[in-house]
Amino acid sequence: MQNMDNRIKEVTGAILNDYSQGRYIDKENNFSQPEKEAVVDIIEKLQKIIFPGFYRMKDYRYYTVESMTSTLVEDVLFNLIKQITLSLRYSAEYCGLSDEETAEKAHDQAFAFMERIPGIREYVDTDLTAEYDGDPAAYSKDEIVYSYPGFYAIVVYRIAHELVKLGVPLIPRMMTEHAHSLTGIDINPGATIGKYFFIDHGTGIVIGETTEIGEHVKLYQGVTLGALSTRKGQLLKGKKRHPTIEDNVTIYSGASILGGETVIGANSVIGANAFITTSVPAGAKISIKNQEMNCEDTSKKNLDNGDKFCNINSRIL
Repeated sequence: MQNMDNRIKEVTGAILNDYSQGRYIDKENNFSQPEKEAVVDIIEKLQKIIFPGFYRMKDYRYYTVESMTSTLVEDVLFNLIKQITLSLRYSAEYCGLSDEETAEKAHDQAFAFMERIPGIREYVDTDLTAEYDGDPAAYSKDEIVYSYPGFYAIVVYRIAHELVKLGVPLIPRMMTEHAHSLTGIDINPGATIGKYFFIDHGTGIVIGETTEIGEHVKLYQGVTLGALSTRKGQLLKGKKRHPTIEDNVTIYSGASILGGETVIGANSVIGANAFITTSVPAGAKISIKNQEMNCEDTSKKNLDNGDKFCNINSRIL
């Protein structure tokens, strides 16, 4: 058997040689990108600030809410400034700044974000109310805060969306994709979502970047608020590609609503599995005609396996 050290050197040499091809994945910049672990830690500490009585502070000693909050704010600011500084190089607007100017910009954005936390908490409180009032399976608001994936995804979105509005690149998407990986709920941080937003069950929900959602909107699992077509790729950047959902709309499981010009009018109800690419007037009730199941007894026929089976004829109008 060839000497282990020699084999390791050969493998290492082959990999290093592969790094020299000049592809995008070959770039070496001394780990100057935002760190996922740090971004996740920021989310967790912001949860403690948003819900001061819900999450234990295992890493700190504190005696009052004031001391706890002060410690958390200082910690989040320190790490957020560092991560924003690293992320600003991904924006054409800031890539030409000096290191000092970049750090100053990150400092301003981080403090501006922290000043928005009372506003974030205002929206989160309405979302919690919507979740509790709209779900008879919820026995307490504590249950929702601790265990509902839809509520967690909304909270992370609320945090990330404020960073988007401040012009922070990359980090907002890292936040919402972390929530996506945990919950199966994909909310682009660029989407605009009003108060009292309710996600029930949640798995498989997709909300695109230019989606606009009003107040008191309720989504069930598997709903897609997406683009009608993305074949033009980057040429569509910045254009309205996703639908507008007005106030007091309920969208049931599996429905797909697509297109930037598609508007779902206020007080509408969209039935399960609907596929919508045109606007719907206010107060409409959209439903898909029930599927028809025809069951044929084939036990008396000369089939290879002699089993019974049912043929399902789906007729959707």
